[in-house]
Amino acid sequence: LGLAIAAFVALASPAPRGAEPEPASGLERLRAGNSRFVKGAAAPMPSGPAARQAPAAGQQPFAMVLSCADARVPPEFVFSAGLGDLFVVRAAGAVVDKSVTASLEYGVTHLHVPLLVVMGHEACDVVRDASSVEPREPAMDFLATHIRAGLRHGSGDRAGVRGAVLATVEQAINDLMGSSVLRAAATGGQLQVVGAYYELGTGQVVFSEPIGAPPTARH
Repeated sequence: LGLAIAAFVALASPAPRGAEPEPASGLERLRAGNSRFVKGAAAPMPSGPAARQAPAAGQQPFAMVLSCADARVPPEFVFSAGLGDLFVVRAAGAVVDKSVTASLEYGVTHLHVPLLVVMGHEACDVVRDASSVEPREPAMDFLATHIRAGLRHGSGDRAGVRGAVLATVEQAINDLMGSSVLRAAATGGQLQVVGAYYELGTGQVVFSEPIGAPPTARH
């Protein structure tokens, strides 16, 4: 880690499908939750009075997730998470702007969340359109500029929509590391940053190698 992350680390293999030990870290909890989602074994999210009252006194999420606003990619479902577990920020294409950065800075400085996952997904319409056609709507110019920046600066094979999505994830991480707050937390070991790719058809999330020192496990 310097002023920015130079390149998106090669995606790691999915977690083993065998015996699953009790999760000890935020990343392991996300892996275990996603495994339950893939297998169709996720328990219904508790939503009764007791479940609502517990987080009403304050939030202690164990992970932040920056993901695309695509309706097919709800992080709480994908990771089988409950109320108060995740601090989720969503934007089309998972593109970073001041609001996204400020929200994640809040998660670090006020909520002390030790893990940030930046997640792209299969068949992302926003990334496909921004990377392959000229935007016709003024609002798409901002998205297209950032997505194309990722394609120019990314490393490895960027062919097809999947490659463009991975490049966009890499660009988002680079943009977030432009924040002195997030960069200091990552380099100081208070924040672990991980890239991820969600496969719509299988439900599987494939994670990159973590960036930053593994944080202390929370609740």
